[in-house]
Amino acid sequence: MCAWAALAPIALPSRDELFEIPNGTWARRMAGDKVEILPSEIHLTQGANDVLLLRNQDSVPQIFGPVLIMPGQSFRLPFETVSVNDFACTAHASGQMRVVVDAMPAVGWQRLKWRALRAWARAPHLFST
Repeated sequence: MCAWAALAPIALPSRDELFEIPNGTWARRMAGDKVEILPSEIHLTQGANDVLLLRNQDSVPQIFGPVLIMPGQSFRLPFETVSVNDFACTAHASGQMRVVVDAMPAVGWQRLKWRALRAWARAPHLFST
């Protein structure tokens, strides 16, 4: 299994990395709740999951960079190069969000580590004791 994870090509069902802004986020913030719905830094991988997909389920518009995302709308932002990008983001408590686009991991330990970190991020409860 480890040999497969280290050597097999990376193939994902979609290149989109989805983040949703849940309904009620703005109201909770206005009520004084320090809602953290989005991470302060999002990591994407060039050629694997390099399209950021933001879905606004809240009842108010949200701003991401220069884009206004209306309630019920989604915004897709593809990244073509390895880079570090800072955006204004009203859905984030700090008002800022960083998107880091990493290079595709090389065959071997780098790819094994990449797969392990993605599995951990998706289901940390499966790995806790």
